[in-house]
Amino acid sequence: MDIEGRVAVVTGGGRRVGKALALSLATAGADVFVHYNSSADAAVEVRDEIESFGRRAAVGSVDLSNPAEAPQLIDMAREALGDVSILVNSASGFATDTIEDVTLDGWQRSHDLTLVSPVFLTQAFAGALPVDDEGAVINVTDVRTMTPYLKHFSYIVAKGAVDTFTRAAALALAPRIRVNAVALGVILPPPGEDAAYVESLAAELPLQRVGGTAPVVEAALSLIRNDFVTGEIIRLDGGSHLT
Repeated sequence: MDIEGRVAVVTGGGRRVGKALALSLATAGADVFVHYNSSADAAVEVRDEIESFGRRAAVGSVDLSNPAEAPQLIDMAREALGDVSILVNSASGFATDTIEDVTLDGWQRSHDLTLVSPVFLTQAFAGALPVDDEGAVINVTDVRTMTPYLKHFSYIVAKGAVDTFTRAAALALAPRIRVNAVALGVILPPPGEDAAYVESLAAELPLQRVGGTAPVVEAALSLIRNDFVTGEIIRLDGGSHLT
């Protein structure tokens, strides 16, 4: 897929990895709809930066912890920028819980935000895609689905389901829509932690460094552009899966 002139929707596009993905798509020539939940000022800054590149951009807020609202994003983006052909499901929570203390409400919130909304947003995206167009979906998942966290139980179970959703949607939506994912390792400090914390994690990796957002951007753009790849999950983990 040629990204130039496409319209992309990026959930959680005002901060962290979502911001990097939104800006990279704009740099590659896309017009970008930046979704946010509560980070309105950050999303507006991203919009303004995209427009400084000479691309069109818009922002919109939907609470993805309520999956019934998720499909509205596609309508909002189409009204602002035109037909959407790239969807990036980046928004996610990072709840702290264990199998011993997880509550039904907490479990449901984690799954609604991390899994259920991406599913129904992708459904809306596929339904709105013009019949003569092609589409690409990128899901953001976690390398720890194979070696799960102990203290982020509901989150990592939901991300494991995102892995399965990626493969199932790739099969169901082929050949017109390709669905792939990037699985993140030590990329940025987790919310509430500082650079020293993430550097201590990186010291245990074979590559012994923090990834940053650049490898994520490169992998995501490659998956969007390569029209013979679908159902793939690229690990960006500094080699942690080898140890």
